[in-house]
Amino acid sequence: GTAPRVGGGGSSATSGLSRGAPVSGPGGHAPVTERDGGGSPSADAKNFTVPPAGPGRPELPGPGWGRDPDPLFRDYRDGMRALLARRPERAAGPLRRVLSYVRHDDPPERLLRAASAALLLGDVHAARAAGARALAVARNAECVASEARALEYLAYGELRAGRHAQARAHAEEGVRAALLAGHRNTAASHHALLALAASIEGDIAAVAGYASAALATARRHGLAQAATLAEWATARADLARGRPLDAADRLGPLVGPGPRRGHFAVWMLAVPCFVEAAVLAGQPEDARGPVGDLAQWADFGADPHAPAQLARCRALLAADDREADGLYLRALALHDGSGGDFERARTELLYGRWLRRRRRLREARGRLGAALVAFERCGAGAWADQTRGELRANGAASGKEPAAGLARLTPQQLRIARHVAEGATNREVAQRLAVSTRTVDYHLRNVFAALGVRSRVELARMVGQEHH
Repeated sequence: GTAPRVGGGGSSATSGLSRGAPVSGPGGHAPVTERDGGGSPSADAKNFTVPPAGPGRPELPGPGWGRDPDPLFRDYRDGMRALLARRPERAAGPLRRVLSYVRHDDPPERLLRAASAALLLGDVHAARAAGARALAVARNAECVASEARALEYLAYGELRAGRHAQARAHAEEGVRAALLAGHRNTAASHHALLALAASIEGDIAAVAGYASAALATARRHGLAQAATLAEWATARADLARGRPLDAADRLGPLVGPGPRRGHFAVWMLAVPCFVEAAVLAGQPEDARGPVGDLAQWADFGADPHAPAQLARCRALLAADDREADGLYLRALALHDGSGGDFERARTELLYGRWLRRRRRLREARGRLGAALVAFERCGAGAWADQTRGELRANGAASGKEPAAGLARLTPQQLRIARHVAEGATNREVAQRLAVSTRTVDYHLRNVFAALGVRSRVELARMVGQEHH
């Protein structure tokens, strides 16, 4: 499912913001501001700090705080300030006004604020349009730094819409632009986005590599959002591999009370994963508090997937079978309205598993079969494998023959194989994909083993034959 930037990596929401950390993230929220590599913060960062307040809940600053003559930036700050105070009902009005101010030919800074406001309001179409226009303006002005930030917003929007392949493409391009501009903080955010995309695909090595790259900068510079997104991606990969206890241990400090919890609209994205992990690990009581927070976020309406995820979480926690059955069906009906193959498939998988354990095998087979088709359609390999295991336990064949040729490869392995087949060295492939040479070496060894080839020449021949 894909928000504003979070508390993670040992920094609270307030400390992250005071360092210029962006306040938003994938699935619908874009950065508010950033201070990169000793540069100056963006225009609205001058007063964007959170005053001291009670534990875990900042109060709204007093009248006159952070005034700006530009109504777009003033309303944007007011909306974000309300979200930081966990009063989303006060955020909607100012954020809607932000969208009314923006013009087609505005500079990137204004267009990106509009994209952020649109994402927070759940208007993915408007967010993508503003982000695309900001990218075009930045490129016309040959401003690589603004280009990197626009690509970040576009990647967030694509993740929010459930299009992780497009999000990955924007983030790969964004890493290159950010590093070229010397903006390590923006590069860290793109690495976190790449980790999230890889966690959907189930490419464990890629998740580890991207998350490590994001955390190396995020922890050093106090970038709360990038740190939390990287941790969330790693936990989601743990869930895909059937390791719920590891996922729950990783996410617990991020979604529970304490100094690592950040802006609630960011860590809220990880709550459905935490609830699933906690229940599967036999720790349902740990999940009840975060579900209450998720209900507040779903009521705000910024995330179209949140109502379905909330129903799924409540189904996981339901003690009564009739109640759980109804909640799973409600979640699936809500998915029909919000779209997104991946989240719906996760609900089908959990429902199918629940049905199988109650010996409702025919119903379970239908749910698990639907989950398998959806996971395969969106390239979620590890999740598809988990679903096949449930189908086997249910007494049904998965209907999938062993993959042949390049179909045996993960999405990341396939990208590397194609670059190598074009004649790129491992170092060149690493630069193109914004990963380490060691990661390319690791994947390439697995490519050779999976395809049964012994040289780059044989690999190039196989890629060429399958392409033809």
